[in-house]
Amino acid sequence: RSTHIMFRHILRSAHCALTTSAVRLSRRAFAVQSRDHKVIGKRREIEGVKHVVAVASGKGGVGKSTLSVNLALGLYEQGYAVGLLDADIYGPSIPTMMNLLNKQPLKENGLLVPLENYGLKVMSMGNLIDPESPMIWRGPMVGSAVDQFLHKVRWGLLDVLVIDLPPGTGDAQLTICQSVQLDGAVIISTP
Repeated sequence: RSTHIMFRHILRSAHCALTTSAVRLSRRAFAVQSRDHKVIGKRREIEGVKHVVAVASGKGGVGKSTLSVNLALGLYEQGYAVGLLDADIYGPSIPTMMNLLNKQPLKENGLLVPLENYGLKVMSMGNLIDPESPMIWRGPMVGSAVDQFLHKVRWGLLDVLVIDLPPGTGDAQLTICQSVQLDGAVIISTP
């Protein structure tokens, strides 16, 4: 099955009220470019992951995390192996939505093992830090954390990894666009 057919099918399901035109799959569309139009950074595949889809928004509070969870669950219900990465380092909400609060991932052979619930493999900063501790991280630290979530997690064999991006256009988004090849993106514009 092609990825395009998969998304066209799932976006008509009860879990996700999007039109098929909301998802555009293109290997070239998400290249971050410098002034001389060369791709910045080196993209690496995520071991065992066939497709990566980012869910983004220009601002917070528009239902991005809700859509990410529902998209991932809908894909799982269609028979796909799915992972869900909460890349919102400052305000992770996926542990709450996935009923994984106060659970920590294991570490085996230098790799984090994602938590699992509802058939999804899930990784979030919310499972690694004390929720009452403030996060004061600058760009390089955020980029490093996101890179570790992408490449230092034992995702296993996944058909799709859904990445719930933080709102806006900051370091987490840049790191993802520069380090992995996105197969698609969903942009949430209104609640």
